[in-house]
Amino acid sequence: MKKMQKGFTLIELMIVVAIIAILAAIAIPAYQDYLIRTQVSEGAVLTDGAKTAVAEFYSNRGDLANAKNASIGLATAASINGKYVKSVDVVGGVITATFGNEANKAITASGTNTFVLSPTTQAGSIKWTCTGSKVGQKYLPTSCRP
Repeated sequence: MKKMQKGFTLIELMIVVAIIAILAAIAIPAYQDYLIRTQVSEGAVLTDGAKTAVAEFYSNRGDLANAKNASIGLATAASINGKYVKSVDVVGGVITATFGNEANKAITASGTNTFVLSPTTQAGSIKWTCTGSKVGQKYLPTSCRP
C-alpha cells in the first residue's frame, strides 16, 4: 500500500521562496522610487500657491524683478513648509522649494535638495519651467520631465 503525500516537499517550498525573492527584488526599488517621487511632489504642491501669487503680481505690475515672498503676499519662506519641504522661497519670481532632513537621502544628498520653478513671461502670460532643480530628473513631476 502506497502512502499518500501530505503537504509540500522541500524542493517545492524552496522554489516558492525563490519566486518571492525575485518578486521582492523587482518591487522594492520601484517602490523606493515611488516614495521619493511622492516626497518631491509635496514640493510641487506647496509651490502652487506661490505660482498663483507670482502670476497675480506679474499681472498687476508687468515685471517680476521685485517679486519676493513679502511683496507678492506670501508668508515667509520658512513658514511655507510640509513634512518633507523645509521652505518655499520666491526671489525675482523664481520659486524654490527646499527639502528638509525628513526627505529621502536621494533628495537631500550632496546639495540636491531644491525644486526650482522659473517663470518665462510671454505676451502677458507666464510659462513655468523646472530649470535649476537639483532633484534627480526621474523624481521630478511629469510636467517637469522632458
